[in-house]
Amino acid sequence: MLIGEVARRSGVSARMLRHYESLGLVRPSGRTGSGYREYSGEDIRRIFHIESLRSLGLSLREIGRALDDPGFTPSALVGDLVHRTRERIAAETELLTRLRRIDAAGPSGWEDVLQVVALLQALQSASPAARQRAALSSADEVPAEALAEAALGETDPNVAGALRWALARAGDGGAALLARGLASPVAAVRERAVRCLVELPGAEAEAHLRDALTHTDPVVRGCTALALGARGASEAVPTLLDMVVEGRNDTDAADALSVLAADPATADQVAEGIVERLARTTTAAPARGRLTQALADIPGARASAALVELSADEDRAVALTAAYLLQRREDPTR
Repeated sequence: MLIGEVARRSGVSARMLRHYESLGLVRPSGRTGSGYREYSGEDIRRIFHIESLRSLGLSLREIGRALDDPGFTPSALVGDLVHRTRERIAAETELLTRLRRIDAAGPSGWEDVLQVVALLQALQSASPAARQRAALSSADEVPAEALAEAALGETDPNVAGALRWALARAGDGGAALLARGLASPVAAVRERAVRCLVELPGAEAEAHLRDALTHTDPVVRGCTALALGARGASEAVPTLLDMVVEGRNDTDAADALSVLAADPATADQVAEGIVERLARTTTAAPARGRLTQALADIPGARASAALVELSADEDRAVALTAAYLLQRREDPTR
């Protein structure tokens, strides 16, 4: 078969076939009487083998060894190809992410593109000061998703604060990425995610926060409950009460409960929750003291009745605290 026919059947150009021949990869088995290259069936099979190996990413030099060196085994080469392919995919993915972020920024000209690229690069700088400056300059220039990704990986507290500020100004575009951060196996990433979400405006961020009230990480639950409690969300009450019992940010939790108790219905819910936890046999003495103290700023008849009952508690510290709080209710000037 002549070179033109081989090229047509194999899809490999005549020029490439000549290149393969110059490298010694394939040699036509014969020549016609006019001196034209003539390929046998075995030659054509070898050409298909070459193309198959090229499709895996092997270089022509590696293909020559694979076909001609009996001692050349595929295991090490395939492992290296896997590694190189992963690196290439990672690089391409990073490029695609950068391009999407530039596109999301809606640049009107190349100056805008260069500005976004410069800010994205600065957010990855080794210098905390440079990252902080970039964050403070990024709110209106860099897509919220890029800010969210930077915030999830930021360890410097000053830079982290600047990124949360920028995210809050950029809207809720990064809420979905931050919510995925809540599922991270790394506790520090989960904490960064929830601290960003509590400062993010919008319904989407608040919906993610409500879901986070049942998170397995107590730090995530606590940050969420404090934020939602300050916004008047009564769903936070059980978590806030647990924080008082456990002594985790218990003062802040008690303050959030008092804010929620401004609503009479929620005030009774808070009081009932405190009474229920006080009655548990597993509640230790220090926790009972904190729960009693938490009744201080809970208005309503149910809280007052609980204090009356607690003023006769067998735990003297609890009884004295309850009696003092009752006196304060009767005479707020005390």
